[in-house]
Amino acid sequence: MATYGGGVCGRYASARPVKEIAATFDVPEESIEGEIEADFNVAPTKSVYAVVDRRARDEPEETLPHRRLVVVRWGLVPSWAKDPSIGSRMINARAETVAEKPAFRRAFASRRCLLPADGFYEWWDPGRPGQRKQPFFIHPRDGGMLALAGLYEFWRPKEGGEWLVTATVLTTSAPDDLGRIHDRAPLAIPREGWGAWLDPDRPGEAVADLLVPAVPGWLDAYPVGTEVNNVRNNGPDLIAPLPPG
Repeated sequence: MATYGGGVCGRYASARPVKEIAATFDVPEESIEGEIEADFNVAPTKSVYAVVDRRARDEPEETLPHRRLVVVRWGLVPSWAKDPSIGSRMINARAETVAEKPAFRRAFASRRCLLPADGFYEWWDPGRPGQRKQPFFIHPRDGGMLALAGLYEFWRPKEGGEWLVTATVLTTSAPDDLGRIHDRAPLAIPREGWGAWLDPDRPGEAVADLLVPAVPGWLDAYPVGTEVNNVRNNGPDLIAPLPPG
């Protein structure tokens, strides 16, 4: 996913009803921890849904983690950060280096999450002077939901105060059929890998096989209007295909 004029994963759409998201990811209704409005132009620092498997702080290690749907802020703030402003620069983690980077390696080891999305935006650069980049909306061909691979982290000021929960989206090389639009794409976890990815007791090296691009042909892409370039714009019109010609 690319921001307008940038090369990172920076916009997506997440507009399904909270109960539909919870049902898709097998989250019990009583484990929905917060609700946010439908968003067709999700941008960094916004609140987003995240699916996590996590024990409560006072539960022993032998207790099975609970599946939850929580609300987090997009832009990971490492626990060691002096202030949360660093999160705006940590909206992505490259899958190829996530296990080694100081900002992400601890979260990759045990705090992995899934970020539900209807699709994401990429900007195609025609490479001609004076011509604007063309946004595309990329989504599952079958109309299903994407489970974007994410990491989450907890942070609060040294002097105390409320905890801030933040997340980042992993990126990888784009599938061959989408590489013509942009060479990078958010990493989506297939349904059969959700349990392994979310398991906090499974070390990062045990999920390395999930760090791969999407299967060619699974995603579809079409051009949309440039209104999505402005983060203040929102609504279903943003994902409407441009008319032919």
